[in-house]
Amino acid sequence: MAADPKGVEVVTFGCRLNTYESEVMKREAEAAGLGALENGAIIFNTCAVTGEAVRQAKQSIRKARRENPNARIIVTGCAAQTKPDDFVAMNEVDLVLGNEEKLKAHNYRALPDFGVNAFEKARVNDIFSVRETASHMVDAIEGRARAFVQVQNGCDHRCTFCIIPYGRGNSRSVPMGGVVEQVRRLAGNGYAEVVLSGVDMTSYGPDLPGAPRLGKLVKTILKQVPELKRLRLSSIDSIEADDDLLDAIATEARLMPHLHLSLQSGDDMILKRMKRRHLRDQSIRFCQDVRKLRPGIVFGADIIAGFPTETDAMFENSIKIVEECGLTHLHVFPFSPREGTPAARMPQVRREVVKQRAARLRAAGETAYEKHLASLAGTSQSILVEREGLGRTEGFTLAAIHTGQPGEIVEAVITGHEGGRLLATPIAARAA
Repeated sequence: MAADPKGVEVVTFGCRLNTYESEVMKREAEAAGLGALENGAIIFNTCAVTGEAVRQAKQSIRKARRENPNARIIVTGCAAQTKPDDFVAMNEVDLVLGNEEKLKAHNYRALPDFGVNAFEKARVNDIFSVRETASHMVDAIEGRARAFVQVQNGCDHRCTFCIIPYGRGNSRSVPMGGVVEQVRRLAGNGYAEVVLSGVDMTSYGPDLPGAPRLGKLVKTILKQVPELKRLRLSSIDSIEADDDLLDAIATEARLMPHLHLSLQSGDDMILKRMKRRHLRDQSIRFCQDVRKLRPGIVFGADIIAGFPTETDAMFENSIKIVEECGLTHLHVFPFSPREGTPAARMPQVRREVVKQRAARLRAAGETAYEKHLASLAGTSQSILVEREGLGRTEGFTLAAIHTGQPGEIVEAVITGHEGGRLLATPIAARAA
């Protein structure tokens, strides 16, 4: 960060939903006049999923203040929603906004003295009082080759490890018409790929008229926005996958063959203690069934290492499910107790054991990923260029490709892999 930047800068932590909302925040803050402040403003859109995410946010805030002594610093996002007093207590912070407040221009009031006194430093309301989620229109996602569209927010489930419902509130869905219009707008602005995002996306729809499910939304988007080349789903809960969604996976080539599953564990007892709604056999069967519908589909998953009471034998079930589900893209989280959650009060696994188990899970994920990379040698792939020299296949696998502009889809042949990425040669170049 340059000292005292002009305009509004947004620093984003966490999920794809935060990425989308940061674009909305930047627009709303500028509309409120923050961009006209003499020394600029920096907004931190935080994440609360782990204690480490909160620590990193605080560290970045302190660094920003050192490097930008006269800029206005605003903190928002899930960490600010769940623990506003922690950020109010930071001398580096000028204003704390909740997750609902961050999306409305009037909460960024930019008067000559910034319009904030000690009593106004926090504007954080009860997130559970929010009853609906609006469709916030954006024309682009800055610095991104693909665009994200929010379809759902909040969560009605109370997994024992998770603080996010207290940051996001109860589940609420964006009406289908608003989602379709947003996707059409982004496709019209040149985005070849749009990613649907939400906190608990497969819970989409029961709060809307007619109670549509996620599968109907996906089919409606693909039908009504024929110019969209690629539609991708962010994390889903496989136990909630509806028949229309499974049919779309099987029949819609523009729906990308990549699903990231919220598994969290491979052991039934741990899953019960987490208050998850699936068992290990259901996860394995889901992956097997979907592979029959869409051969070659790629699965990723979130898995927590060292959940309270997890024994060595229980952990081994999480190791085994990597192969049993055929997982490729693994996101490993060392268990992090979040104050206010039931899991924080359970008997904890020693930290050094948690770290060791996380390292083993990551190693298992790396082995699976290397196997996946090797399996693609000689295949043809459609690669969306993300930045110069790098892109992703339809299965979300990283590929080195030295042609095309960001956002362009390039047809290529995979000649091998190196350094955790595929080596891709454009088909036209290969023919020449």
